[in-house]
Amino acid sequence: QLQASGGGSVEAGGSLRLSCTASGRTFSSGAMGWFRQAPGKERKFVASINWSGSSTYYADSVKGRFTISRDNAKNTVYLQMNSLKPEDTAVYYCARERNIGTYSLGREVDFGSWGQGTQLTVSS
Repeated sequence: QLQASGGGSVEAGGSLRLSCTASGRTFSSGAMGWFRQAPGKERKFVASINWSGSSTYYADSVKGRFTISRDNAKNTVYLQMNSLKPEDTAVYYCARERNIGTYSLGREVDFGSWGQGTQLTVSS
């Protein structure tokens, strides 16, 4: 089970860090991902990370502004978001890779065990 937290309201240019904590399963053995869903739009890939944290992938829209990381000792994956823009406004979800070796593709179908999401609102 995954629990996302850390969302809130920030002004454009600001920063925020999301957390996703896992329980009930072996966390360190799986790749993880962050996705987001803006109102009226499909859920889209944001970032993913392999089991050790040594490999990360980002959507072009967040590359250079967002950083995904993980702490396996705490069963937690993070999403540090800097230089936030109004278009980053969305509900952010974390998920666990379920099709091993696909986390770099950024496809929603390759992830499961979705958390409940946390809302980020960026005002201009």
